[in-house]
Amino acid sequence: METHELDLSVVIPAYNEERRLGGTLDRVAAFLRETPLSWEIIVADDGSADATARVAGRAAAVEPRIRPVSGGVNRGKGHAVRSGVLRTRGRQVLVCDADLATPIEELPALRAALDGGADAAIGSRAAPGARLEVRQPRLREILGALANLLIRALLLPGVADTQCGFKLFDGDKARAAFRRARVNGWMGDVEILRIFRERGWRVREVPVRWSHRPVSRVRPRHYLTALAELLRVRAAAGARTPLVAAGFLALAVLLYAHLWADPWSRYLTDSGQDQNQWEWFFAVTARGVAVLENPLFTTLQNHPAGVNMMANTAMFGLSVPLAPLTLALGPSITWAVVLTGGLAATGVAWYLLFARHLVTSWPAAVVGAVFCAFAPPIVSHATAHPNFVVLFVIPLIVGRLLLLARRRRVVRDGVILGLLVSYQVYLGEEALLLAAVGLAVFALAYALLRPQEARASAPPLLAGLCLAGAVGVALTGPALLFQFHGPQSYASLIHGPSGNDVTALVSYAARSLAGDADVAARLSLNPTEQNAFFGWPLLILVASATVWLRRVPAVLPLGAVTLTAMVLSLGPEIVVAGRPTGVFGPWLVLSRLPLFESVLESRWTLVCVPAIGALLALVADRALAAASALPRSPVRPLLCLALAEALLPLVPTPIPAEDRPPVPAFFSEGVWRSYVRPGRSVVTAPPPDAGDATALHWQVAAGLGFPLVEGYFVGPYGPGRQGVYGAPPRPTASLLRDVRDKGAVPYIGDRERAAARADLAYWRADVVVLGPQRHHEALRAALTSLLGPGRREAGVWLWEVRALVQPAGAPGLSHQ
Repeated sequence: METHELDLSVVIPAYNEERRLGGTLDRVAAFLRETPLSWEIIVADDGSADATARVAGRAAAVEPRIRPVSGGVNRGKGHAVRSGVLRTRGRQVLVCDADLATPIEELPALRAALDGGADAAIGSRAAPGARLEVRQPRLREILGALANLLIRALLLPGVADTQCGFKLFDGDKARAAFRRARVNGWMGDVEILRIFRERGWRVREVPVRWSHRPVSRVRPRHYLTALAELLRVRAAAGARTPLVAAGFLALAVLLYAHLWADPWSRYLTDSGQDQNQWEWFFAVTARGVAVLENPLFTTLQNHPAGVNMMANTAMFGLSVPLAPLTLALGPSITWAVVLTGGLAATGVAWYLLFARHLVTSWPAAVVGAVFCAFAPPIVSHATAHPNFVVLFVIPLIVGRLLLLARRRRVVRDGVILGLLVSYQVYLGEEALLLAAVGLAVFALAYALLRPQEARASAPPLLAGLCLAGAVGVALTGPALLFQFHGPQSYASLIHGPSGNDVTALVSYAARSLAGDADVAARLSLNPTEQNAFFGWPLLILVASATVWLRRVPAVLPLGAVTLTAMVLSLGPEIVVAGRPTGVFGPWLVLSRLPLFESVLESRWTLVCVPAIGALLALVADRALAAASALPRSPVRPLLCLALAEALLPLVPTPIPAEDRPPVPAFFSEGVWRSYVRPGRSVVTAPPPDAGDATALHWQVAAGLGFPLVEGYFVGPYGPGRQGVYGAPPRPTASLLRDVRDKGAVPYIGDRERAAARADLAYWRADVVVLGPQRHHEALRAALTSLLGPGRREAGVWLWEVRALVQPAGAPGLSHQ
């Protein structure tokens, strides 16, 4: 509930309390009448067999602010408290026992704790300052102590007394927690406190006066029932997350089912050349770990200039710890594990964030998390870009920021935030930049809408961010310095205009159940960059939910994030159905800022994904809450229908994969060793590039035993060190690529042959290899004209060129 009709609601569970309920109600009402608070008292009758209901009815006739409610049958104290709390309207909710073992006069101490920032203040008989005016019988004290030991050990470490029947809650949080609760008996209190702890809500123990009441309803046998309930709560707390994690893993495996059919020899069809590139990154990093080389730089590609690996998103956060897997089973397995495990871990991380900080129902958290892990933009990148699939650190960062905003442990949370941000740097810096902008928009919108809360949260947030910055600089500073100023670093990477077509926002991606591959192809750069494609039903649902749930504190900021990211994704000029409108977007200005100029603008819709996922979780939570509170209400079926209409068309189909062509025996069987000297390179015809990087796969199959010239990576070009894909092309490489693309051999004269000798000398080449290739015969003719006759061996044509590039009289290399 977002608006409050009353200051305080008091919930009193009652079972066969005809003797003392009247006195309790008189005392509580008399106390509250002396306060300036607006209030209500709800008597939750747990199916009493005596005159409890009549006593409550008589009290209500005298004092209209007393409201009896009854469940009809006896189900337990937990059920009675839950039914009462879910009917409250107060900004704060007090739950107290009918025996008033803790007197109502202790209420101001609990209210002071809530005013001091706590979300729940629980009366405690064990906290320093508590007074036990009448003690329990010795046996009950022993049983109670044992119960508390079990509760602390299994569920609530640090909470000294969970069972004192005098607890004050923030009203909204209480209703949210009780909607999620399921325990009907004595352990209902423990379940609620566990939910508060899971959500990161602050619980404070307050010392109170307490007196044992001889006619208490608690009997020794109830401890056995309570033990069973405690174990049930513990099982629910411990088993749900593994079950959800298994579900996400199963979904990820289904998405990559074609790849997992034979991960050693299957290639994701829509990945272009990226799978070759990423497997090369994993293989080179693992080799560096094995031989203790600098992982930030290598000359195995783009020989002899090399590749700045830190500037190429090599994902050291996974490629380094998974090096043993790569060395044992090969980079193809690592590729499949990273993609599949990354999707699953991302879904689980969003689920935990939503379950702890956003919604009360775990199925609602699952709904939002599934969208975050399998939304169309994510599935598009899942064909080729693990740095936009492995996003499980982002929700962990968000969760830590929320804890900082609640002013709990600033130093601890600031340091942990710094560790998380540092780790994300080694997983993907572009994803971190996008997330940071999304969080900044959220924070700004929240501050404008709730300035008082923002002012209270600002000091711990700023302190935590400063600590996180210090940790981040220490852990990533040297690597970032190498990235931006080390060898083969580059200034910026300009992609050119690549904003989303407005039509793409309401269309469906090729990999969506309702998608049309031809339409998606016309509206996107390629299959790996279908960065919108949410479909019009989802956008209508998001807009409607933002208006409907606007009083929920997070909703309007989430809407602001979604709208901002969508507008930025449209690029420097708005395009509708392929037609430029002449209207300039805000990206035209933002793209000129440092770091932002390297971002592909259509990717800003990735920022929409978690914001939309959070809104979907809230909608699902409302549907489940409606079903619980009003079983016959049409709200739940309507919301479920809206969710189905929005999400079913987006269900992804399995990502296609195909068999790879076999690696030529020249590479796979080690024949290359007879032709390549240590430190010398192999020139594949043409050298690998963004158009065809198959040679990187051949090099990996050869155990990375030789360097390749040029390649598929990002490096500097020209005096301004502009970032480009691949090396600055040398004349011979350009000639061979032209033949590959056109299938025609151009005129080759002395100038071209001289350029080839110069290029081979620069590359320090020992052999030129023509493997299975498009326009193979044209390429062989061109190479013959450039270098003379070659010969076929081990599945390739090859030309030994060491004589062309070494000084006269230099020793050669004998071969078999």
